[in-house]
Amino acid sequence: MIGNSIAEQYAYFPALNASLNGTSAVLLLTGRVLIAKRRMAAHRLCMIAAVVASSLFLACYVFFHYKVGNILFLGRGWSRPVYFTILISHVTLAIVIVPLAVITLTRGLRANYARHRVIARWTWPLWMYVSVTGVIVYFMLYQWFPHS
Repeated sequence: MIGNSIAEQYAYFPALNASLNGTSAVLLLTGRVLIAKRRMAAHRLCMIAAVVASSLFLACYVFFHYKVGNILFLGRGWSRPVYFTILISHVTLAIVIVPLAVITLTRGLRANYARHRVIARWTWPLWMYVSVTGVIVYFMLYQWFPHS
């Protein structure tokens, strides 16, 4: 639980993780706008930065939960099914997005644009969903229904 001394030592990680997820979402959106404007070099940089932000998130997330363990959701009533619906879809799609992002990035970097576009049409909205719901999970768990 968040109240013990070990958890307090790592208390900044949830906000860091939410910031990395939010950064990834902004970079994904910016990258999408840039490619729509045919600004390929800027698109490539944004998408690489999104991969870096998401990778840093994953490393920090695993480290935090290795050190602290699971954090219980304390919301009651309507918030519980909402939270767990978001959490379950977020975690499931987060698992799916890892290989999709790797394949999409690889195809783009290898200039295999036709195949890149085919998979990016699936990767982008799923990755955006995972990034945004990661921030929502943070707010629900640590801001809206926090531990004392």
